[in-house]
Amino acid sequence: MKKPIKLTKKPAIRLPRRQVLKLAMGSTIGAAVLAGCSNVSEKNPEPSTKIAPSGLEAKVGYLPITDGTSIVLPHALGYYGNEGIKVERPKLIRGWSGIIEAFQSRQIDIVHVLMPIAVNLRFGQDFPAKVVAWAHTDGSALTVRKDIDSVEELAGKTVAVPFWHSIHNVAMQMLLRKAGLEPVTSGEIPKDSRSVKLVVMAPPDMLPALANGSIAGYIVADPFNAAAEVKDAGKVLRFSGDIWLNHACCVAIAHEDITKRNPDLAQGLVNAISKSQLYARNNRSETAAILSKDGEGYLPQPLAAIERALTHYDKTEYQSSGAIQHSAWENERIDFQPFPYPSYTKSLVDHMKNTKIDGDQSFLQQLESASAHEKLVDDRYVRNAIKSLGGPSAFDIPDSLAREETIEV
Repeated sequence: MKKPIKLTKKPAIRLPRRQVLKLAMGSTIGAAVLAGCSNVSEKNPEPSTKIAPSGLEAKVGYLPITDGTSIVLPHALGYYGNEGIKVERPKLIRGWSGIIEAFQSRQIDIVHVLMPIAVNLRFGQDFPAKVVAWAHTDGSALTVRKDIDSVEELAGKTVAVPFWHSIHNVAMQMLLRKAGLEPVTSGEIPKDSRSVKLVVMAPPDMLPALANGSIAGYIVADPFNAAAEVKDAGKVLRFSGDIWLNHACCVAIAHEDITKRNPDLAQGLVNAISKSQLYARNNRSETAAILSKDGEGYLPQPLAAIERALTHYDKTEYQSSGAIQHSAWENERIDFQPFPYPSYTKSLVDHMKNTKIDGDQSFLQQLESASAHEKLVDDRYVRNAIKSLGGPSAFDIPDSLAREETIEV
């Protein structure tokens, strides 16, 4: 097994914007741009800072996790501007509650949220939000103290999740049930019990809480799992994408009135997000350089953690540790494709119904999972975007834009 990479104590160096974009473009594309070449393959979309004056504007928000890549990358690479949309630097918001409040108060127009949050917004709060694209697939893990080697060893301990309505809470409770453990969402539990206390915690607080011993583990998006590995402060016990193959974690949501009354804005935003996903999946190290605090600073974590989160999924290494149990599955630690599969929405709603939260979830019991997708998702714009970028094959997804869900705990 590879030894953990340790962070050095060298001071961070912030790269100028032009230098970061030059790095992201790569020598081949950069030469083409300098030569005035416009025939660049969409397999490796070209960064640009052009702004087409169209009068369209949008406010974008995100959480400081790799899940926000496809929301912030279009700003860094000029893709929003290419679509004629004026977007100021996306607003960093620290927690999911803050994201929801900012979206509902219209401080932001489009944002990435956990897919179960989108379900709750639409059906639990009757708020007119529409999923317009997936933001990414997989990208999360259960990270634990280094002395814990199995889910069973979490009995009597506390594990943090980022939000009750999250794929993390769903996946964590799947793992606990298989291990014969009972998830508890409120009150105290005896240390010798067969229960595990689940608590909601903002992602940036999780690694410090693990380090000071107040929790035994956390399940969350990267780069917080990669950061624990880089700092040698914890280890990945299981990847979420090894439980539910190519699952959506975060999705891009917009206000329904934008999708209904401003189709040019909706299409432009989805085009930019989809194009950035194509860029990210084909330029992972360059994307990490842009996102990191040493680059454009969209994420506060160092390059070592972000690059590991985007690139490091050694199946031999992680199969040996048990973090990967389905080495034959064709997936990455995190990947990017924008199409929202109806099968996933239905399956997610079904699993949310069987997932405990500390709060009211009566709306779920009344929600018909088979009809949820049509009411929650507007996929008109993402279909157009995928077609313009070379079709489904550009993202390695089926031409039919249909699939069956694969879940094996």
